[in-house]
Amino acid sequence: MKIDTDLAEDILKKAIRNGADLAEVFMLSARSLSVEVKSREIDALETSMDFGYSLRVIKNQRLGFSYSTEPKNRQRVVDDALESSLFTGEDPCLDIAGPATCPEIDIYDETIAAISEEDAIDRVKRIEDTALKRDRRIKKVRKASGSFAEAEILILNSKGLQAGYRSTSASAQIMVVAEDGHDAQMGWGYESNRFLRGVDFEMAGREAADRALRLLGARKIVTGKGSVLLDSSVASEFLSLLASSFSSENVQKGKSLLIGRKGERVVSEKINIVDNGLLKGVVGSRPFDAEGTPSLEKRLIQGGRLTGYMYNIYTAGKDGTVSTANAVRHGIHGVPVVGISNLYLEGASDKFIYGYDELTGRMERGLLVTEAMGIHMANPITGEFSIGVTGLWIEGGEVRHPVKEAAISGNILGFFGNIAGVSRNLRFYGNIGAPDILIEDVDISG
Repeated sequence: MKIDTDLAEDILKKAIRNGADLAEVFMLSARSLSVEVKSREIDALETSMDFGYSLRVIKNQRLGFSYSTEPKNRQRVVDDALESSLFTGEDPCLDIAGPATCPEIDIYDETIAAISEEDAIDRVKRIEDTALKRDRRIKKVRKASGSFAEAEILILNSKGLQAGYRSTSASAQIMVVAEDGHDAQMGWGYESNRFLRGVDFEMAGREAADRALRLLGARKIVTGKGSVLLDSSVASEFLSLLASSFSSENVQKGKSLLIGRKGERVVSEKINIVDNGLLKGVVGSRPFDAEGTPSLEKRLIQGGRLTGYMYNIYTAGKDGTVSTANAVRHGIHGVPVVGISNLYLEGASDKFIYGYDELTGRMERGLLVTEAMGIHMANPITGEFSIGVTGLWIEGGEVRHPVKEAAISGNILGFFGNIAGVSRNLRFYGNIGAPDILIEDVDISG
């Protein structure tokens, strides 16, 4: 269903007429096509279409909220939102966005919006074909899949804000198994972008095959300290563990590693950590956030020092500052919370950025980590982790053999505090990105 501005305006007028001091309508229309292929046969094909809207009201400094997927329910939504405000506490920090000029950013691809089922299926088959043709030892494909989506968003509020955009995204992913005798290893590949031309379906297949193949013959190692080179995908997973600590919401609730540390050096001076909703092609890019605040680049960590947190309008009001355009919504079913747009790690200057071979060449003894298991189970409040990893053992700057059943442990801030350098290969996995990262003095268990 297309976005109906008249419907949004009618809901807004009814909310103000019925007693809301401030009101905001959020409207979402989305369509997606998902394909799964196995043995060149279609394993799953699903098309979904979603439409819905939510109403947020502020009355007597109290928040009310309601939503629906049916236009005919507009009056009930207004009534329910106003009634729910009677049961919430007064809060002077509640507010909505005013009108503002948003940056122009290209995030819509007609090719994705118009893709046929036949074209989508063919592209996903190419993922599987490429992986299987890579090497005769690639015996199984667990799943090859692709998704193709478009969405339209509208935000309308009683302060005069009217903002909308259309966006698209596509992704490719695959999991394969390589076998050699009794040895079996898995590998995966992933690609995503706002534009179809930005997704290399064959590369996803090649990458999955290569990840599995290079782990064949893996063996255990002896426990000790050494260097660790995180593959960009694993580095992105570690960055995701740290992401929640940048949320002002978590800081205010006492659930962040970074409470009270603004201005301090919290990680290695050799890196920056940035949140930027304006990056070309990356799936978290957007002209404005989920409240209508224009997107911008925020350097959360500069040269290892914490420069600030991510805010939406409410948490900014509590801290006496302004929103950093980090309001996010999980569909129509809830009010905005604080979250990332595109979060990534980079070298703080060129002197800390190396070629990939230069990074491995700096490793006297250590582990190139290509897969980490259980990062999501690490404690995001204390930062403590102990996770299983697989990868390649390196001595004297050269790969010696693949490694299985290893583990690394530590604290995420201490871990990132020992970063010795990063590669030039900044890569995004969804809306979190990182280059390959070399970390020294890590506890590695065999």
